[in-house]
Parts: sequence; structure tokens; C-alpha cells
Amino acid sequence: MSAGPVKVGIVGLGRWAKVLTNASKKSAKIQIISGYSRSEEKRQAFAKEMGVAAAPDLATMLADPEIKGVILTVPNEQHLPVAREVAMAKKHVYTEKPIAATLEDGLEIEALQKLYGVTVTVGHSARLMAGIRTMGEAIAAGELGRVAFIEANFSNERALELTPQTWRWYKNRAPGGPLSQLAIHQFDVLHYLGGEITEASSIASKLSPVGAEVDDQSMTTLKFADGKIGYVGACWTSPGIFSVRVFGSKGLMHYEMDFGTWDTPSKLHEHSTLYIQRGKDGYAKREVLKVPESDMFRLELDMFADSCLTGKANELSAKNGNVAVAVVNAALRSIDQRGQLVSVADIIAEARARIGEKARHVA
Repeated sequence: MSAGPVKVGIVGLGRWAKVLTNASKKSAKIQIISGYSRSEEKRQAFAKEMGVAAAPDLATMLADPEIKGVILTVPNEQHLPVAREVAMAKKHVYTEKPIAATLEDGLEIEALQKLYGVTVTVGHSARLMAGIRTMGEAIAAGELGRVAFIEANFSNERALELTPQTWRWYKNRAPGGPLSQLAIHQFDVLHYLGGEITEASSIASKLSPVGAEVDDQSMTTLKFADGKIGYVGACWTSPGIFSVRVFGSKGLMHYEMDFGTWDTPSKLHEHSTLYIQRGKDGYAKREVLKVPESDMFRLELDMFADSCLTGKANELSAKNGNVAVAVVNAALRSIDQRGQLVSVADIIAEARARIGEKARHVA
């Protein structure tokens, strides 16, 4: 075992890099010792504010034998090329969600693991919220009976703030608006709680007065391999909320948190609701449960540190990350097909076929 925390670098030094660096300071397992951005001004500002040494270039960071892994908080379209450089240097990869801008890129990132003998961790931290984990434990213990239906919502007011200067304004950069930016979190949560997702059907609408290219409302229904169904809603013109409700034959559970505390997860338990309603007992007899104190960002970094030490993939895997992107793509296709069910497996198979075709052309 390591005598101290695993030392890692971080690439892309914007707002989210600061959130993760602050989370790492609460962990005994991981230490961010080097930061890189193409902007020297950002490198120096990050070093001064966060106390992380600035790397003059990516090659210098990757040549450091102390660094066992690298955290990527670069724009989505840069995930694959930067992850490839990191993996080629035999460093483990952590990439923020989504795993990549396209499913093809995500599958190629997943393939880096076998090609270079590294692991890939994807920052789908929402499944690590204490309320969600409590739900998962109750389902696994049979406390809710047979789960038949799961509903979730993740909404905020982002579309009321968009301008042509923001990347989320554009359909090609934020396809589906809240579908690709918010609902993707819930697709991963429902995958964790409900198991394999086989099909998706979705509709969307554009209601924000600002005139952005993207849709700003979406509603997606999901079918699971065992027969259960689910629903994920995402509104971009509403106060923020993150909520999940699970319905089983013996009871239901509801979890809800204040989106305003998203960046400070150690305080989520102070601004969350979790309850269970059993059997035929009505709303008045619901049992309010205490949400344990936790920090989903520290937990995901701890998982990454464990993978750097053991060389074994963790729960926040590239495979799970690609499932979330595939569900988004299935939902987007369904919108184009006026709500028809779209197979998630077909979406993944088509992406693999495109990768194979590209490889044949290169060869």
C-alpha cells in the first residue's frame, strides 16, 4: 500500500478544476501536485489560488514519475485527445462527465484501458450522493419489494441566462440542452438504481424567451431489462432541483436536494429530503430518514486514487459513462422520430461500427 496520498495532475484549470481541487484537500487518499492549462495566465492564477504547482506543458507533467494519474476538466471535445496522451504515458485517467463529446470518442477512451494498461474513471458523482446510496441499499435489501417504476428530475434556470457568447446556446455543443447537460446525470443514477437500460423515448420543447438554438425542456421515458420503466425530466427555465423517487411493491422512497448546494456537497445533507413510505401507509405516515453527511466529489476522487493504486477499474467506469451518453443519444434520436422507442444497444453498436469503419479507412 502507498505510504501517503496518490499524487496526480489536473489539466484544464477552470471553475470545475477548483471544485475538485478543493475536494481533494479533504481526502487522505489523493493529492493534486501539478496543474496545466494552455493559458500561462490561468496556470499562474490557479497555482496562486489553489497552491498547486504549475506545469509548463503537458509533457512535463506526464514525465513526472511521482504522478500516477491525471484529472481532466477540459472541454468535452478535448477529452479523447488529452486522455490518449495521458494513457500513452501510462498514467490513469479521470475525466469529468460526460466521458466525451460523442459516443465514438467515449468508446475510444474506454478502449485506452486495454491498449495501455490504465484505468478510466468518469465523474458521474451524482450516484455517490448519500441519499442515492441509501436508496440503492434499500433496493438491494428488498426493503421496497419489486421496484417497478423510477422517476427523476434535474432542472435549473440555465436557459434564461444563455447568450450567443455561451457554448450552451448552440445545438451542436449542447445537444438537447438540459437533456445532455442535466438529464445525463439522472440516466446514470437510474442505471445504478435500476440496472440495464434497454430503450429510451423522448420529447423536447423550446420555451425560453432568449432565443437559443437548443431545446430547453425534455422528458424521457426509459425501459429496463427486467421490465421496470422510468422517467427523467429536465427543465432549463425553472429554479434548480435534483430529485429521485423509487416505487416498489412494498414501499416508495423519495430523495430531493437543493441544487444551490451542488458545488458544496459536504453540505447536501443540510439541504436534502429523504423519506420512505411503506405498504399502504399514507403520506402522513411516511418515515423521514436522516441523510448522512458525505461529499460526492471527495468520494469520486478517492475511487480514482484507489484505481491508481490497484490498476483496477471502479464503479465510475468508462463503460457506465458510455451507457449514459448512449441513453442521451437514444433520447435525441427519439426526439427526431417523434417519440419512438430507440434501442440503447443499437446506438452503441452503430457507434462501434463507425469506429471500425474509420479505422479501416486509416489503415
